[in-house]
Amino acid sequence: MKKSIKILIFLLLLLISIPIIYVEVNKMIYKNRVMEYLITEKGYNKEEIKEIKGVWGKKLPPFYTTVIFKDEPSIKYTYFAHNDIIQFEYRSLNNEANIKSSDLKHYEPY
Repeated sequence: MKKSIKILIFLLLLLISIPIIYVEVNKMIYKNRVMEYLITEKGYNKEEIKEIKGVWGKKLPPFYTTVIFKDEPSIKYTYFAHNDIIQFEYRSLNNEANIKSSDLKHYEPY
């Protein structure tokens, strides 16, 4: 009886952990794809990037990456890295409403 309970608990933990592992691995994959894109294709250094995060969102697509550059710490850029890597949007972390793309140093029109 005790052995069957241990097996059941193990299977339950396995079922719970699979979705968590899936999400974390995908967040890491998307983060790494965008980091490689910024370094190899756009010519940035790692030191120029303040923060880069893989994100699992509630909207489609479910996975994307956010980047904050050191020289623009109040702007968060969003990148999609599914087929091609594109910068999808930007937003102010200070809730500034009148930010123009022409004023941004790292804006990439798509």
